[in-house]
Amino acid sequence: MEWESFLLPYTQTVSELKVKLRYLRDQYLAAGKDSPIEFVTGRVKTQASIEEKIVRRHLDESRLALDLQDIAGLRIMTKYIEDIYTVVELLRSRTDFQILEERDYVMNAKPSGYRSYHIVIEYPVQLYSGEKKVLAEIQVRTMAMNFWATIEHDLRYKHGQLSPDMAEKLTQISDNTFTLEQELSDIRSTGH
Repeated sequence: MEWESFLLPYTQTVSELKVKLRYLRDQYLAAGKDSPIEFVTGRVKTQASIEEKIVRRHLDESRLALDLQDIAGLRIMTKYIEDIYTVVELLRSRTDFQILEERDYVMNAKPSGYRSYHIVIEYPVQLYSGEKKVLAEIQVRTMAMNFWATIEHDLRYKHGQLSPDMAEKLTQISDNTFTLEQELSDIRSTGH
C-alpha cells in the first residue's frame, strides 16, 4: 500500500475539521457567550498504529477506508458534561458532513470507566481528482474525562497489562470523577 497517498485525504479531513470546529468556539466568544467548546484537537493514525490494528483485528487492507472509522480523529473538549450534548446538537445540525453513527459512552460508560461521546461521520474531501468521502471519528468529552482517558491509556498500553486491582481502581476513579463533574454542573446551573 502507498501509505502517503492513502493517508493524505485523512490529513486534509483533520485539518479542515479542526479549523471549522475551532471557529465554532470563536463564534460563541465573538457573540459574548460562553462556548460549550473549550478546545479542539485532531490527529491521523500513524501507519504503525494502522498496521497493528490490521493484524490485531484481521482486517483486509483493501477495506481499511470502510473498516477503520478512526483513521482521522478529532476530539472536542468541554468544561461541563451538559456541554457535551450541546456540542453533539451543534454537530447534528451541520450540513458539511453526514453522521453515520453515534455512541454515548458518557452516560453509558465502558466497563473500564471510559467516558466520551463518539460520532462517526462521512466527510467529503475535495481532491484534484474529485470528491472523496472519508470516515472520521469525533470524540466529545469533558477535560476531566480526557485526563482520565489519557492516564488510563498510558497505564494500559504503554506500561503493559493492568492487574485486576488496578483496572478496578481506575474504574472507581472514573466514577468518582464523573460524580464530581455532576456536582460542578449542579453548582454551575444554580449559580447562574
